[in-house]
Amino acid sequence: MISKILKKKKGLKRNIEPQIKELQFALGRIRKSPLSVIGLCIILVFVGIALLAPFICPPQHPHEPYRIPRYGYSMTPSPPSWEHPFGRTEGQYDIFYGVIWGTRTAFRIGFIVVGSILVIGIVAGSVSGYYGGIIDEIVMRIVDTFMSLPTLILAMALVTALGRNMDNVMLALIVVGWPAYARLMRGNILSVREQTYVEAARATGISDFGIIFKHVLPNAIYPLLIMASLDIGAMVLIAAALSFLGLGAPVGYADWGQMISFARNWIVGPPGNPLAYWYAVTIPGLFIVLFVLGWNLLGDAFRDILDPKIRRK
Repeated sequence: MISKILKKKKGLKRNIEPQIKELQFALGRIRKSPLSVIGLCIILVFVGIALLAPFICPPQHPHEPYRIPRYGYSMTPSPPSWEHPFGRTEGQYDIFYGVIWGTRTAFRIGFIVVGSILVIGIVAGSVSGYYGGIIDEIVMRIVDTFMSLPTLILAMALVTALGRNMDNVMLALIVVGWPAYARLMRGNILSVREQTYVEAARATGISDFGIIFKHVLPNAIYPLLIMASLDIGAMVLIAAALSFLGLGAPVGYADWGQMISFARNWIVGPPGNPLAYWYAVTIPGLFIVLFVLGWNLLGDAFRDILDPKIRRK
């Protein structure tokens, strides 16, 4: 009995050791890159803000937590005060509440949109690249059609047709984002499917589904994961642009792009005091810049960790 337990422990240790080494390698690569550490710290700060949003800014409307409190109807922004530390923007919406709950909106957009286009791109690219032939032609012509249209223009057209709300914004971003992932995945599959181990697996009678998910996909997915980590910030940026243009979140919704939209008429103050309303545009803009910067720096760290060439070195 004791010998069986010892054998199980040894087997468990052998199975865990590769994962431990992988984790040690990843942490080592992050520690060696100061910019990666900075990016990770920025993202962790935003994660903390998103998690603590109900405690930092308790919602006045429990059933509508993303609805920004309004304290009047004056069109002139109000300066920071004790009650409103970041001031109030046009229409007297609280900037502090908007940027804090806007952090949750940013994570929601980034994770849902990038996660969805990652799944669609993996499935479409894998099927297209592995089977080829008429399937490849059909999928790639659809991809070419979408990629021939400007991303922002297509997203604007879709949101205009579907209606103005965040769900439709995310749907539009998914529609315009998946073709690039499918094309990249197809290229990776084409290079991997000709490898010797794939031919050997095919010769042993393994199904196409098993070959794709056990042998092809694990060796072709890393570039997509790197791309996804970089695109989280990019998708938030596009969503903010749509909100700024009046095609994103509805009026009063906690979204960084809309907060800047409220300040579009007050970027420059009156003559003699051009920075009178600096807080209205600078604070939401700073949140966007730091969020996107954090994901870009973290994406570089993922590239260093997942790139096979760097791993061999």
